[in-house]
Amino acid sequence: MAYRKLGRDNKHRRSMLATLTKQVVNNESITTTDTRAKEVRKAVDKMITYGKKGDLVSRRKALAFLHNDTETVNKIFNDLAKRYENRNGGYTQILKLAERRGDNALMVVLRLVEEAKKEEKKEEKKPAKKETKKAEVKEDKKEEKKPAKKATKKADK
Repeated sequence: MAYRKLGRDNKHRRSMLATLTKQVVNNESITTTDTRAKEVRKAVDKMITYGKKGDLVSRRKALAFLHNDTETVNKIFNDLAKRYENRNGGYTQILKLAERRGDNALMVVLRLVEEAKKEEKKEEKKPAKKETKKAEVKEDKKEEKKPAKKATKKADK
């Protein structure tokens, strides 16, 4: 099957996924179980893809999935679509935490990837240092120390 049932019937599962998706979009990070996070990741990626398309049909699909929450849909179409305009998928990441105490379920943090911060870091990078002669001499010595591979002789029959 293409999705996880999460121990719920269809209406409850879709409602739970919509709620978790709204929380990820609004808070940009949630703590949940591993299996729920893997399912919510699909929904969040789909909503951001709708936002990047930006047409009326995509907006209506997003509204239908998110139970007509216009604030969340506006954030997707206005803010997140611009943030991830140069990224093709993979808008979320899952960071594993410890197991939950009661039932030993693996807890994770599902959060949106910070695209804007990466661009700022690229501008702040210092130029690479030039290699010194010592580094070149060391590389030459390493290449000389490597023994040549011996060819295996096969017996002709």
